[in-house]
Amino acid sequence: MVQQNAAAADTSAPIVEMRGISKYYGGIAALEDVDFSVGAGEVVALLGDNGAGKSTLIKILAGAVIADAGEIRVDGAPVHINSPARSKALGIETVYQDLALCDNIDVAANVFLGRELKKPCLGGLVRIFDRRRMGEETRALLADLKINIPDIEAKVRDFSGGQRQTIAIAKTVYGAAKLIIMDEPTAALGVTQQEQVLRLIENLRERGEAIVLISHNMSDVMRVADRVVILKTGRLVTNRPKAATDRDQLVRMIVSGTEEPLLTDRQSATERAGQ
Repeated sequence: MVQQNAAAADTSAPIVEMRGISKYYGGIAALEDVDFSVGAGEVVALLGDNGAGKSTLIKILAGAVIADAGEIRVDGAPVHINSPARSKALGIETVYQDLALCDNIDVAANVFLGRELKKPCLGGLVRIFDRRRMGEETRALLADLKINIPDIEAKVRDFSGGQRQTIAIAKTVYGAAKLIIMDEPTAALGVTQQEQVLRLIENLRERGEAIVLISHNMSDVMRVADRVVILKTGRLVTNRPKAATDRDQLVRMIVSGTEEPLLTDRQSATERAGQ
């Protein structure tokens, strides 16, 4: 039986909650009766091997896939997510590995892409982009998030992978996201760039953002996650506080698909097995 967040201190209602989610493709269950939730100021790591159901679960939240069964609640109210536009309107944002940035425009233009600020021109006959205001608000946003981008007027293609990742995340924050889903945010990044992204995730948590972290990097998970959820062939394996597990145990549960006891005494699985 799955232990549901046994040691969590925060008992407030989740920002986003999924109950009994199932999705079938023919006779194959991509997801079967999965519960998943994220609270304010919480980083939840969603883990599992390829084919575990992580992508399907996230696509349901993002509006790219519609569940066959189950319920989704945002701020406690039932919602129906039937398109990416509906998901965004509910405050659910996803930062995919391809980042969805435009390389040939600057930082501010990317942050405001699709929601550009405008000002009247020619006596109010036309409205043009207010580039000065967008630049000011972008600088304020990056400063608030403690993101170091020396020149926001530079083209995005000129920045490192880590900087591009932080720009993509900043874009979702400006959009007033209630939930930010990050898909392998440190994949293919160097050590310094990984550190930039991890520090940003920690800063976002301090701001009270709700975050889902999809990652195969156990070091990242053990550093920034508050809770870990593991799926295996579409079923929930465990949902527990990060403090009640260790890296070796997580790897074993991902591979085996079998729940293991909570490590409430902070001992490693190896130490416990040796006793």
